[in-house]
Amino acid sequence: MNRRTFLQTTGAALAASSFAPLSNAADTPVKKRPLKKAVNLGMVKSAGPVEEKFKMVKDAGFDGIELNLPEDSLTVDIINKAKASSGLEVAGIICTPHWKFPLSDPDPAKRERTVIGLQQALTQGGEIGCTRVLLVPGVVTKEVDFVQCWQRAIEGIKRCTDAAEKARCYIAIENVWNMFITNPFDAAKFVDEINNPWVGWHFDIGNCITYGWPEHWVRILGQRIRNLHIKEYSRKKRDAEGPYKGFQVELGEGDDDWPSIMKALDEIGYAGYGILEVPGGDAARLKFLAERTDQLFAS
Repeated sequence: MNRRTFLQTTGAALAASSFAPLSNAADTPVKKRPLKKAVNLGMVKSAGPVEEKFKMVKDAGFDGIELNLPEDSLTVDIINKAKASSGLEVAGIICTPHWKFPLSDPDPAKRERTVIGLQQALTQGGEIGCTRVLLVPGVVTKEVDFVQCWQRAIEGIKRCTDAAEKARCYIAIENVWNMFITNPFDAAKFVDEINNPWVGWHFDIGNCITYGWPEHWVRILGQRIRNLHIKEYSRKKRDAEGPYKGFQVELGEGDDDWPSIMKALDEIGYAGYGILEVPGGDAARLKFLAERTDQLFAS
C-alpha cells in the first residue's frame, strides 16, 4: 500500500472524528523538546497553488513540509519560491519511484529507475535546502527472498552515496510493511553494513506497532535516526477488522505510548522533525493536527 492509497482509505474513516483534545486542559502544552513538526504536501486539501498550500501549513502551526520528488509539477524554483513566501522548511523528501520500481526488483532496468530517481531527489534536496530523502529499500516477495532484497538494496544505495554527499543530503531508509526489515536489529545492521555517514534511518513510529514497540526501535537505532514519521496504529482494530484497519484511528488515540516514545527520543538526543503521515484536510483539520502533535511532543 502506497502513501496515497493509505491516506485515502484512512481519511474516509476519520472524516467524522472528533477534534476534542487529549485532555481537558485548554492551554497549549509547554514545549519541552526541540522537535519540529511537519506534514506532507499531499495532506493539504486546497485547490490553490503550491505557495498557498505552503502558507496553509505554516498558518496551521507547522514548521516544515514533506515533498514527493522527483515530480514534474514541483520544480526547484516553485519550491524555493513557496519556501521563501511561507517561511516553511522542507522537512523531508520521499523518493517517488521506490515502490513501483524497488531496488530489490529482479529486473535491473527497474532497479535503475529508482537509482536515478534517488539521485535526482538527493540533488533537488541540496537545491532546496532539504537534508533528508526517504527511501523504501525494497520488497520481499515470493520471487525475491530476504537475502536478494538485502543485497540488491545495498548495491543500489551505495551507487547513490556520492550524490548524497555532494548534496549534503542523507539517504534515510524507512521501515514499512514490505516483508523485509521488521525489527530494529536488522534495521541497524542494514545501515551499518552500508557504512556511509550519509545513510541513516527514517523511523516510522506507526508502522512498527503491529509487531513491536517504537521506543525499542528508537533506543536501538539511536543516532542512525535522521527523520520520523508520526502516525497511530490500533492493535484492537487490527484484530477485529484486519491489519490495515489498525491505521484508521485518530492521532493520539491508538497504541503509541507517547510518553515512552518521547523519553526514548530524549535519551538519544533526537532534535529533528516529526512528519505526520495521517489523513489531512482543510485549514481547520491542519490546525487540529498541529495542536494534537504539540500535545504528543510534550507528553
